[in-house]
Amino acid sequence: MTAQMTVVRPGPMTTVQDWPGRVGFWQVGVPPSGPMDDLSFRLANVAVGNDETAAGLESTLGGLAVTFDSTVTVAVTGAPAVVAVGGRPVAAWRPVEVPAGQELSVGATGQLGMRVYVAVRGGIEVPEYLGSASTFTLGRFGGLDGRVLAAGDVVAIGDEPTARPRRILSDEVPAITTEWQLAVTVGPHSAPEYFTASDIETLYATPYEVHFNSDRTGVRLIGPQPEWARTDGGEAGLHPSNIHDNAYSVGALDFTGDTPILLGPDGPSLGGFVCPVTVTTADRWKLGQLRPGDTVRFVPVKAATAAPHTALGSSRRASSPTVISSGGDSDSGVLARGVTADGETGITYRRSGDDNVLIEYGSMTLDLELRARVHALAQRLGDERPRGLVDLTPGVRSLQVKFDPSVLRQDAALDWIVEAESQLPAAQDMIVPSRTVRLPLSWDDPSTREAIERYMLGVRDDAPWCPWNIEFIRRMNGLGSVDDVHDIVFDAEYLVLGLGDVYLGAPVAVPLDPRHRLVTTKYNPARTWTPENAVGIGGAYMCIYGMEGPGGYQFVGRTTQVWSHRHPENAGGFEPEHPWLLRFFDRISWYPVSTEELADLRADTAAGRGSVDITPGSFSLSSHRAFLAEHAEDIGRVQRVMEAARAEERGRWSAAGEFAGRAA
Repeated sequence: MTAQMTVVRPGPMTTVQDWPGRVGFWQVGVPPSGPMDDLSFRLANVAVGNDETAAGLESTLGGLAVTFDSTVTVAVTGAPAVVAVGGRPVAAWRPVEVPAGQELSVGATGQLGMRVYVAVRGGIEVPEYLGSASTFTLGRFGGLDGRVLAAGDVVAIGDEPTARPRRILSDEVPAITTEWQLAVTVGPHSAPEYFTASDIETLYATPYEVHFNSDRTGVRLIGPQPEWARTDGGEAGLHPSNIHDNAYSVGALDFTGDTPILLGPDGPSLGGFVCPVTVTTADRWKLGQLRPGDTVRFVPVKAATAAPHTALGSSRRASSPTVISSGGDSDSGVLARGVTADGETGITYRRSGDDNVLIEYGSMTLDLELRARVHALAQRLGDERPRGLVDLTPGVRSLQVKFDPSVLRQDAALDWIVEAESQLPAAQDMIVPSRTVRLPLSWDDPSTREAIERYMLGVRDDAPWCPWNIEFIRRMNGLGSVDDVHDIVFDAEYLVLGLGDVYLGAPVAVPLDPRHRLVTTKYNPARTWTPENAVGIGGAYMCIYGMEGPGGYQFVGRTTQVWSHRHPENAGGFEPEHPWLLRFFDRISWYPVSTEELADLRADTAAGRGSVDITPGSFSLSSHRAFLAEHAEDIGRVQRVMEAARAEERGRWSAAGEFAGRAA
């Protein structure tokens, strides 16, 4: 019979994780999850004779106690904590036998580190979701019912170890400290395009402090505000940190406004903020042990010398708290530049860690032809799919290619991408499937008002977008009344350019008619809470939030679910085994519903009996070009009015010291 583990005391936050987590779904906003300190986790599995990928426990701040109904072998690794079996202290980092009925207890972590890992010989058995046992609590899936463990939970233990147990040697044990050095590669977005040279010097010279408001989605840091190399992000948003949405890398240092955040394994796949450096795959384990009050120094290293994360032998480097480096790459994160085969569009190939290449087309403008080129390249690379390719994640004008650096080196990946791109046909000839999806919208929904109130109470109450985001949108675009904002949103047809903008199939979409492109800035600092399926505008883009979480788009209302937790059989517009509703190049249009009607529709969708009006169709880039040419004069007139209003608004901020400060 299968052995079982019973949770006696769960500690503050204990979850089931496996390594490398839930890979292959980055393009629809599903993060990998998995252990935040993957090195300690994998070494725990090695200690008990499991494969490195076997599911185990991650316990944040420790405090865990469990029993087993059969004698088992376990290993505890990660942050220092007192470990005991049956009340008797035992050593960490080595296999330990726990007799049936006796309690394995892990004390609270002290001043060093944040997370403790427990591996059981044979691994932990829970149902897989999208190919992984890892828990993603924000998405409510994976692990045990998508949640943290609770007292009384019973979990099965597997019976298929792959090797003999062994002690982890002292020079394999990663060094945990309070003064961290993180090896980083430069890019994707550095100086002189986005940051000043002084900003980057400051970045490397500053000991940043870990903020208390940090978790598995990201580690917030306290440090100096950048000077910035530009005044704003244009159509992407009015803060200089804003860019047209592109894919992120786990370990990227993401500047959300002026706040630096190290993105974790539960972080977003897509977003519209710049990232000047990225933690190497071999050093990302450190993110799991960063504790509030710790300091972090960024040490630039050359990407070619970064040890791949899949090589456990590199853990011997981790036994030293010091990063040894002769300096970083001097290319500002730009691996290469080129032009498309027709000579019309520039291409920039950027480094995004040692395990990604980010390909950007054209200049920093909103141009659907650039998205068409991204689509064509993604299809070409996906068809070839060489060994080592992990994910292809399109953005508005970019494509991120993720690979396993122990299998496919970055220089080889770059050569392959450049060759494939050179063989693409002209983008203007492209016609793609494009469904029309009609969704309900509860305008100015009470849940979004509540989110604004929470923001004003807990984050800041003096932001120009408070207390009413819709009035702010009106002002930013020079409209006569908030009714004009309403009419434009309901008249617009939004083309889906990316998925996973804020997790779980959340679309980043833009109105096909430029006259409907309401442009706003994003919250700075971001909200800490956003209701599931809130609808907002940031830059020129509309987004539907796939789940509860933080956010920065300006609210206009709320709609029904774009992600299903039921895996329904063709229910409510969702396809079997595809929990995401929308596809790239779908066209979203809205119809109005009351708050009460939306509540009923959401309940029906959650129960698997809802329906969505979806009409098949296609999108032709050449036809869209013809539309733009036909209405060019009026489009230009409307856009000039909106741009003048934004300039006036920004002038008011500047006069109040706002734009030069935290909320530009």
